Amino acid sequence: MSFTSHIFVFYFLPLVLLGHALIPQKLRSLRKAFLLMASYAFYAWLNPWFVALVFGTTCFNYILSERMTQSESKNARRTWIATTVTINLGLLAFFKYAVFFQDNFNPVLEFSGFDTVHVLRGILPVGISFYTFKVLSYVIDVYRGHQPARSFLDFACYVAFFPQLLSGPIQRYGTIDAKSQTTPTFADQLAGSPSSLSKFSYGAALFVLGFAKKVLLADTAGQVADAVFAAEAPGTLDVWFGAAAYTFQLYFDFSAYSEMAIGLGAMLGFECPRNFNAPYRASSLTDFWRRWHISLSSWFRDYLYISLGGNRKGFARSYFNLVAVFLLCGLWHGANWTFIVWGAYHGVFLVLERFLGKRTVYSFLPRPLQIGATFAIVTVGWVFFRSPNMAHAWRLLEIMFTRSAPQGGSILLGAVIYTREHLLTMAVCSLLAFQPVQAFDWAKSLTWFRAVILVGLFSVSLMVMFAHTFGSFLYFQF
Repeated sequence: MSFTSHIFVFYFLPLVLLGHALIPQKLRSLRKAFLLMASYAFYAWLNPWFVALVFGTTCFNYILSERMTQSESKNARRTWIATTVTINLGLLAFFKYAVFFQDNFNPVLEFSGFDTVHVLRGILPVGISFYTFKVLSYVIDVYRGHQPARSFLDFACYVAFFPQLLSGPIQRYGTIDAKSQTTPTFADQLAGSPSSLSKFSYGAALFVLGFAKKVLLADTAGQVADAVFAAEAPGTLDVWFGAAAYTFQLYFDFSAYSEMAIGLGAMLGFECPRNFNAPYRASSLTDFWRRWHISLSSWFRDYLYISLGGNRKGFARSYFNLVAVFLLCGLWHGANWTFIVWGAYHGVFLVLERFLGKRTVYSFLPRPLQIGATFAIVTVGWVFFRSPNMAHAWRLLEIMFTRSAPQGGSILLGAVIYTREHLLTMAVCSLLAFQPVQAFDWAKSLTWFRAVILVGLFSVSLMVMFAHTFGSFLYFQF
């Protein structure tokens, strides 16, 4: 179920919060069991088979990590970690990439005279990319010598924790990313995460702010983006406007989910890591990736980039590592060449920034223009990310930079996208995306006046939710 569905807001969430509050904090095992059952019920609402998959993933990762912990031989530990990582990536590849590889390699096999391969086209389990990376971080940390889970129940709660299950944040179990996270480890919080009124009010405020961002801003901006990306003959201004709309839609949609997830965790007594830090205020692509999807970018840095050698083996190797990481980052987002090209696009820009150092064009511009230039580069990249295929992306980029489409189609499209509601939404998105004060800062300093504003926002969001049909969060597809 979605965080913005009436079933979640009016039935599931109140029941979970009430049940969690009624169980005494000293009965920790019972609280964990209740939280685990609630998480499985939440996931089963989407598809009962998804629960079987996440439970199976939990079981074999726990068993294999225990075997790895008990092994005294370094070779045996290497065998266990290789087996565990291979199984996890194999499952992810089967569900997410099998059809992609089939469609791309079958023409080669057919041309070479070999039999083609046919894979069943099934349903992609929602959240599989996120919880796979969670369990991978756990087993790799255990291999590196960190303390394993105290019990199977603890590990199962970590994997299936419903606020994070579908789209993160990707929280570590027993380690902290010192560069971007200051939250206690999930393991420590499971051992003792007392709820409090201050945590609950902070979490409720974050949940409401995220709810409003999704319902009032993200989905409205998405109407503009959908119209432009589906148009047969958009004009140059239309494509730029639509690309900017998608840039705002993706940010307000995903940051809304993250804030709601963090808010839900806080209401249950847990502190989750921040996933965004005003990314569109970034003054370079390097700065952008310190602010955007922080839990994913730090995962790739700690478990892949550094493992490949990071920047310790010379400039050429560090450039290769950067591009390789971002190619895989693009592939992680989806089984489509558009995502791979999007990853390569960011990887190449990051290499250029690292190669040029302080000689980049950013360093010669005032900070507002640095932010504007970075925003434009990111917006162009999102065209690949949003397009259904490469031909569609190239067509839109051609319109953006070289020519305009026939005017008749542009006039018809303009009547749809340049409405008062859409222009107002884009203005509000621009104001919020580029200002330094974020929802977290606002929620921490809660006053009676702000509480009244939150009640108003929640009421308006509920009315809009009941009046319209809204799509699921964008990152559910990843």
